[in-house]
Amino acid sequence: MSSDMTQRLEAMLAAGKETALLRYTLGKGYLDAGQYGIAREHLQRAVALDANYSVAWKALGKAALELGDSAAARAAWSSGLACAEARGDAQVVKELTVFLRRLDKSS
Repeated sequence: MSSDMTQRLEAMLAAGKETALLRYTLGKGYLDAGQYGIAREHLQRAVALDANYSVAWKALGKAALELGDSAAARAAWSSGLACAEARGDAQVVKELTVFLRRLDKSS
């Protein structure tokens, strides 16, 4: 995500237009940019706003893992897996199952 896009999204947030999608988009952008701490903050807020947002849980787990917090990554991915299973989101179920297996192997 470009810095211009990030600035526009941050401005929307500052103007009080907070939504789970906005927080997820910001979090994913920061995650992709390697700014894991900021990404984690936005993604935590995204799942607080919508606890059934399975892709936000997935990204939150990635941010946590990048920050060296495997327990938080496991918790996020487990929450995301439960959401994805409940919603029938087969792709996210597959991805999170793989992430959790990899985490088990690395422990």
